[in-house]
Amino acid sequence: MPAFELADRLVVGVASSALFDLEESDAVFREQGEEAYRAHQEENVDNTLRPGVAFAFVRRLLSLNDLSEPGDPLVEVIILSRNDPDTGLRVMRSIQSHGLPISRAIFRQGRSPYPFMTALNMSLFLSADGRDVREAVAAGLPAGHVLGSAYAGDPDDPDDRDLRIAFDFDGVLASDAAERVYQAGGLEEFRAYEARNAATPHDPGPLRDFLAGVNRIQRREEERRRSDPEYRLRVHVSIVTARNAPAHERAVRSLKEWGVRVNDAFFLGGVDKGAVMKVLDPHIFFDDQVVHLESTSRTTPSVHVPFGTINETAP
Repeated sequence: MPAFELADRLVVGVASSALFDLEESDAVFREQGEEAYRAHQEENVDNTLRPGVAFAFVRRLLSLNDLSEPGDPLVEVIILSRNDPDTGLRVMRSIQSHGLPISRAIFRQGRSPYPFMTALNMSLFLSADGRDVREAVAAGLPAGHVLGSAYAGDPDDPDDRDLRIAFDFDGVLASDAAERVYQAGGLEEFRAYEARNAATPHDPGPLRDFLAGVNRIQRREEERRRSDPEYRLRVHVSIVTARNAPAHERAVRSLKEWGVRVNDAFFLGGVDKGAVMKVLDPHIFFDDQVVHLESTSRTTPSVHVPFGTINETAP
C-alpha cells in the first residue's frame, strides 16, 4: 500500500467519547469495572452509539472532502481512543453505521493517545476525558475538552451542509498574555495595555493552526465558486470574545498578521455569550474559560481549551 501523506491535510483527532454519547458505557465502567465494561461493549457491538457533542462538527467537516479529488481528501479525522481494539470494535461499527468516512484509528487500552498527535500532523484533538486534554495542552498540543454527552438537532438534510465554527480569542486563537494583564491589573489596565500595543500582534494560541487549516478549506470553496457560480459557501467562522473597543483593534490586527481570517467578529464586552450562541448556532464553540462555557453548553456544542493562566489551578 502506498504511503498516505498527512502533511497538507487538515487532520483532527477525536476520541470516541467526543464523537459518541458513551454515558451508559461509562456508567458500566465506573460502577462495575473494566471486565463488565468489556462484556457490555461486546454484547452491544451491533447497537449503534448515539451521536455525541462533536458528532455534527465532525460529520460536516468530513463532508467538505467533496471539494477534493477522490483519494486525496482535504480533511482526515482519526480516532484516538483509550479503548482496546476489542472494545473499540463497537466504535468502528457505529462509525460505519452513521456513514462517517473515518477509516483510521488508534486504540491504546487505557493509555493516553494524545502523544501521537504530532506524528499524525493533528491540529486539533477533541475528547471528553479532561485529564487527557489537560496533559495534551500542557505538552503544547492543541486539544479541547468537550462538555456534555450528546446533542440532538443535526438533521440529516442534504441541503443543510453548512459548518459554523466559533472561537473565543484570548487563550484559544491567541496566547493568554492579555489575560495575564487583566488578572494582574484589572479591566482598565487591560484596555490601556491593549490600546498601547494595538499595532503589535499577539503570539498565536493553541488553535491558531487549526483556524489556518479551516481557512485553506475556505479558499478551496472560493475557488469552486469562481468555477461554479451556483456553489454556495458552506464554512463560516466567527470569533466571539469578551473584548470590546478599544481592545478589539489588536485582535483584528493579530488575525491579519497571522494570515488567518474570520467571517464574523462579536466584541461583546461582557455580554453573555450563551445568548449570542443561541442565535449564531455554531456546530462547535471553543473557549478557554469554563465560566463562559457553563452558559453556552446548554444550547451549543462547547469545548473547553484549558490553556493559560486562567486554567493553571486544576478544577
